Amino acid sequence: MELRICHLYPDLLNLYGDRGNVATLVARARWRGIQVRVVEARLGDAVDPEAHDLFFIGGGEDRQQRLAAPDLRRVKGDAVRAAAADGAVVLAVCGGYQLLGHFYRPAEGPDLEGLGLLDLHTVHPGPGARRLIGNVVIRERTSGVRLVGFENHGGRTYLGPQVHPLGEVLVGFGNNGTDRTEGAVWRRVYGTYLHGPLLPKNPWLADLLIAQALERRYGAVTLAPLSDEEEHRAAEVAAARARTG
Repeated sequence: MELRICHLYPDLLNLYGDRGNVATLVARARWRGIQVRVVEARLGDAVDPEAHDLFFIGGGEDRQQRLAAPDLRRVKGDAVRAAAADGAVVLAVCGGYQLLGHFYRPAEGPDLEGLGLLDLHTVHPGPGARRLIGNVVIRERTSGVRLVGFENHGGRTYLGPQVHPLGEVLVGFGNNGTDRTEGAVWRRVYGTYLHGPLLPKNPWLADLLIAQALERRYGAVTLAPLSDEEEHRAAEVAAARARTG
C-alpha cells in the first residue's frame, strides 16, 4: 500500500510548525511498512485529484492567506473538491481552515473568498479585538476521545448546517469563543484551530486520517497498533497544563 499526500502551500502556510502534521503521517505510515509519497503544491501548481488521497493545508498570517486564497480557488479548487467528493481526506489548520469556508473577513482589507468546501465563515472583529490564544482541550464529537492542542487566532469561525464541529471545547476558546465548538467536519474534510502541531500530540487522529485515506484506494484498512505510551503521557501533561492555565 502507498499513502499519497499532497501538502498545499508548504512555503506559505506553515505557522507554528504545521509541517509536523505531515511528518507525523509519514512516520506512522512507514512504521507500519506502508509506502508514502508526499507532493508539495505551491502557488500556480496544478493538482491531480486522482493522484492524492490526503491533502494537508496549514496556517498563516493574513498576508499569506491573501496570496493563497485566489490560487486555492482558481488553480486547485476543482481538484480538491473532486477528490474530497470521492472520499479523499483533507486536513486544514487555522488559516487553511478559514480558507476552506465561504469567506474570511480579516481585520483590515477586503474579504477573502474561500473554497466553500466547508459550510462556515470567519470574521475578525477588528484590530483591537482580543486574540484567542492558549492551550486547548476538546472532546471529539463522534468518539469522545480527548484532543489537545494550542490555538492562536483572531478570526471567529461560525459553522453552517452542513458541517458539524470536530469537538466540544473543554478548555480554551475554539471556533469563536462563545459556542464551545471547535473545528468542523464534513465527510472526510477536517478543519481545526489546533496548532502545535495537531497530529504528534494526538496520534489517534493521525491514524484515523491515514486509515481513511488508504480506504479510498484499497478498501477498508486495519492499521497495525503502535506503541504510543510516550505520546499519551505527553497528551496527559498537555491537558493538565491547559486545565491549570
